[in-house]
Amino acid sequence: MRISKSTELGVPEWRVTGFANHHNHELLEPNQVRFLPAYRTISESDKNRILMFAKTGISVQQMMRLLELEKCVEPGYLPFTEKDVRNLLQSFRKIDPEDESIDLLRMCRNIKDKDPNFRFEFTLDSNGRLENIAWSYASSIQSYEIFGDAVVFDTTHRLTAFDMPLGIWVGMNNYGMPCFFGCVLLREENLRSFSWALKAFSGFMNGKAPQTILTDQNMCLKEAIGMEMPTTKHALCIWLIVAKFPSWFNAVLGERYNEWKAEFYRLYNLETIEDYELGWRDMVNSFGLHTNRHIASLYALRTLWALPYLRSHFFAGMTTPGQSKSINAFIQRFLSAQTRLAHFVEQVAVAVDFKDQAGEQQTMQQNIQNISLKTGAPMESHAASVLTPFAFSKLQEQLVMAAHYASYQMEDGFLVRHHTKLEGGRKVYWVPREGIISCSCHQFEFSGILCRHALRVLSTGNCFQIPERYLPLRWRRISTPSNRHLHNPRNDHTERIQLLQSMVSTLVTESAKSKERLDLATEQISVLLSRIREQPVPALGLREMSSTHRNLA
Repeated sequence: MRISKSTELGVPEWRVTGFANHHNHELLEPNQVRFLPAYRTISESDKNRILMFAKTGISVQQMMRLLELEKCVEPGYLPFTEKDVRNLLQSFRKIDPEDESIDLLRMCRNIKDKDPNFRFEFTLDSNGRLENIAWSYASSIQSYEIFGDAVVFDTTHRLTAFDMPLGIWVGMNNYGMPCFFGCVLLREENLRSFSWALKAFSGFMNGKAPQTILTDQNMCLKEAIGMEMPTTKHALCIWLIVAKFPSWFNAVLGERYNEWKAEFYRLYNLETIEDYELGWRDMVNSFGLHTNRHIASLYALRTLWALPYLRSHFFAGMTTPGQSKSINAFIQRFLSAQTRLAHFVEQVAVAVDFKDQAGEQQTMQQNIQNISLKTGAPMESHAASVLTPFAFSKLQEQLVMAAHYASYQMEDGFLVRHHTKLEGGRKVYWVPREGIISCSCHQFEFSGILCRHALRVLSTGNCFQIPERYLPLRWRRISTPSNRHLHNPRNDHTERIQLLQSMVSTLVTESAKSKERLDLATEQISVLLSRIREQPVPALGLREMSSTHRNLA
């Protein structure tokens, strides 16, 4: 409809000058109407629940999931969105941002005074108010030296109490456990802010950029990484993409949603680009998704998330469902540390400290487990003595499978395929004199673990040890820095006693499982106690022990 205003004889008049009796734009699907502002409402009871959830420190995303469960509705079918919840929380905020910012900077400076290795950077706006702030701890910087080859930068969360975007840098250590690298709080999620955050992080890590970085689907962040980390391979976190599937596809696919999701995962895990492209086309046809904008967007970005396009880059196993869940759970721990902004830096330190303690216990438990050799091959026992139990279990899987493969020497290398197959296979190139081996499947480049094809060729060629270069330092049995030891060395004695208590608790639990174990433990502990009692005890050490015992009691 076209309307114009005219004035005749001094009297203004509105006239309809054009009208088309058909729609000139696409209408919303019936199941999308609820997203229009006029249909989005938060009831008083829901507001009370949301405010109660906010006090517990959980994220907005978690609030939405809980409310969906309480109301027995499908994901994405609440009468309001995550943005509506954030706006609600913002309206109830009663904290003075300027006072909080001043306290936060004072807190960071206090931590820096106590620990010179603590690092933080910040920017102020034209009015002298805090704009952005990033920080990292001494143990995080040391961990990054070894495990900073692959990094997750999760920017999908906000501090509920302050409504600020929160970014967390996380990696994976040699025992397959998440490790914290740094945090950033931003006022805005734009190119300028993300560029600043990446520069600050690089500065903390002495200019060392990761080989790969996994992020959410944010175009400003993608552009910032291209500018600030040009040599780093950027990819998208698959678990952050999959988390959006219910709201994207549940209503569209209905009963076929789970069937489609299973097919998506199958395509995601394919090895070759050719198989992926053919499979994607078939999937779109089978489910009638030709005009779906989310499918079109996923396909346009496929080189950033689909594994067939990423296998030649190292991701430390962080693209597998199990590890992604572990990383996500790790990140959620920081989101629970949400009271006042000024205390957030310290609370994150406590969360990292707790994770370090739990990590040390898990590491110890991994190391004391008896490793079961399955193939009897010298390569297996050699790898077991060098790699952590986590990394060795991954290599052992490949060694077991290698026995089912046949290798055929060709002019330019080897062709390796499953003994039941008559066609296809993988090309393996091996230079024994230089100890170099590579496979067209890119398993080693992707995970740092040799593939079954390469292991088969090494075995056929009478190689009894895996070449050193294929036992990466990041997967070897090396000690990792502990956050709490670096923060306060004076408490080292107390913390070692606490660690010993944890070890004793584990010893009792494991020993009680059988008579044989109990007999062995009793015998060995008697010998150990005799040796300990032979050691001299300085007078100072006796006073420290007495004080420590009282504190622990």
